Amino acid sequence: MVPYEIRVIGDPVLKRVAEDVTDIDGALVKLTDDMIETMYAAPGAGLAAPQIGIEKRIFVYDLHDDTGPHVLLNARITESRGEWAFDEGCLSVPGLSWEIVRPNEVHVTGVDLEGNDVSIEASEYAGRVFQHELDHLEGVLLIERLDDDQKRSAKRAVREMLMGRSAAPQPGLSFN
Repeated sequence: MVPYEIRVIGDPVLKRVAEDVTDIDGALVKLTDDMIETMYAAPGAGLAAPQIGIEKRIFVYDLHDDTGPHVLLNARITESRGEWAFDEGCLSVPGLSWEIVRPNEVHVTGVDLEGNDVSIEASEYAGRVFQHELDHLEGVLLIERLDDDQKRSAKRAVREMLMGRSAAPQPGLSFN
């Protein structure tokens, strides 16, 4: 059984800004292990704590580059540049995706589970995953990144998705 149910659009927790993690302990390690299991079951490339109802600045990710899953705490984007359009989906908006323009390159800082400072330069897909997860920590869903025309059709599609949503979780796309 998957440890957590992924919250979907309309859940108020997805609109709240997450708080910094202040203590790294066994409970946090267990939480991140459960988040990784939930992410893989979805399946997704990342999962932010607000997506499972926890308002903390935590996200897990796996770029499927043979380095395995990773955890990033208290992450922030310190620089960005360029522009890249990419078809993006979200586990909290299951079964739907849109082309979204985001910066192509980002510099992300945070802390790992050992309390070490982390500094990552990422572009294209990796940069996209980080930006998507960081949006969740800021209470922003990908639908808010759409242009006006996309938003109109997206709202209709989300309404239809929510009306037809069954009790069983639906598979997500590459992002969470």
